[in-house]
Amino acid sequence: MTKPIIFCDFDGTITNNDNIIAIMKQFAPPQWESIKEDVLAQRCSVQDGVGAMFSLLPSRLKEEITNFILGTAQIRDGFREFVSFTKERGIPLYVVSGGIDFFVYPLLEGLIGKDAIFCNGSDFSGETIRITWPYACDDHCRNGCGCCKPSLLRKLATSEATKIVIGDSVTDLAVAQLADHVIARDFLLQKCAELDLAHTPFTTFYDVMESLKRMEVSA
Repeated sequence: MTKPIIFCDFDGTITNNDNIIAIMKQFAPPQWESIKEDVLAQRCSVQDGVGAMFSLLPSRLKEEITNFILGTAQIRDGFREFVSFTKERGIPLYVVSGGIDFFVYPLLEGLIGKDAIFCNGSDFSGETIRITWPYACDDHCRNGCGCCKPSLLRKLATSEATKIVIGDSVTDLAVAQLADHVIARDFLLQKCAELDLAHTPFTTFYDVMESLKRMEVSA
């Protein structure tokens, strides 16, 4: 295998649950659910959907929302060991997340350096929360990804690298289709099977490490 590079999702992958959904369930009015359904059915883009959902939330709730996520989010079993595994083998690991900076950075503090984390931004200066998009789609993508994982893969991976994607949801589907191998769960696992993408299922990051060992990945 050529030198690997790993692109790992955050919400529902590194964490056990989707933190955006948890925030909406706790703080948003009921109309967030129809927006979510539109995103999952691909009737609207992830960028438009996430932006619309957070616009339902008053900026004054920033501290309450942040404390809620930091108090309830759980890192998936084996992730710390997985990070050590990639470091020991010299494998580049990037977190590419449709999550938002105000909870992604604190939850990964001490695990992953900020220079290896790519996520959406936030602006609490207005009446409602505004999401910002520092990693929007490049000229090759028209999906309205928000944090565009395919664009980041094109930017960060050399053409000869073995590109490994780890993820769980609709936001990982486009980048999974560019990967050499996908390690997947939940929605993404179903889609990998439907689309006949090379993939392996996982439940914990111990499973991920075992999959990588079988693939004999190392730098």
